[in-house]
Amino acid sequence: MSQHSQAVAERIDGLDWPQFERELDAHGWAMIPGLLPSGECAGVIDLYDRAEPFRKEVDMQRHGFGAGQYKYFAYPLPDLIQDLRQNLYPRLAPTANRWAGLLGRPAAFPANLETWLEHCHRAGQSKPTPLVLRYGPGDYNRLHQDLYGEHVFPIQVAILLSQPERDFTGGEFVLAEQRPRMQSKVEVIPLTQGDAVAFAVHHRPARGTRGAYRVNLRHGVSRLRSGSRTTLGIIFHDAA
Repeated sequence: MSQHSQAVAERIDGLDWPQFERELDAHGWAMIPGLLPSGECAGVIDLYDRAEPFRKEVDMQRHGFGAGQYKYFAYPLPDLIQDLRQNLYPRLAPTANRWAGLLGRPAAFPANLETWLEHCHRAGQSKPTPLVLRYGPGDYNRLHQDLYGEHVFPIQVAILLSQPERDFTGGEFVLAEQRPRMQSKVEVIPLTQGDAVAFAVHHRPARGTRGAYRVNLRHGVSRLRSGSRTTLGIIFHDAA
């Protein structure tokens, strides 16, 4: 393990994971302040204009997803992206398995990322899903879910790489929660540069009078008013 990889692992290990688990259970999301320093944010932003780290570019307007662009990384992932994915996964797997149990499903998520990805790849999901998203003035991302195949790790992480009010205005990260027979609840997550949010990809359990029941979540980004906004997305299941 390189010195920088060790530093990333120690940074993640030093976070308040019991608090994040409580917030995930209560709300379906948890903010992780200051996950990346500004220099690492700038380094990922600089990757966006290079061809070699990526396998695919998507124009969001062309596909009806919103407006803006995003790029999926290719394997092998850049070192920082791999370090984040590898070290965040085992911290989130206990919550993923607890959620599965509450929803009456088997605890299917192994303790390490490598074993989980082997499971995905055997099922034909072998394309890497970490991505960088770039928004300009007027761009936005419609509410959606990043599923990609049958095998889904139920939590993902988004990291804001740009600084609000300096690099861009508008462009708030939004989560919408739909409970059975109720109107949707919307939350705006107040991220600044280097902050991350861990959130439910699709479903999460909520406690009711008769036990746990399934809540549906979608996420998106509101319209950018000015500037440029770049985000890193860490998704833990690969795509078919």
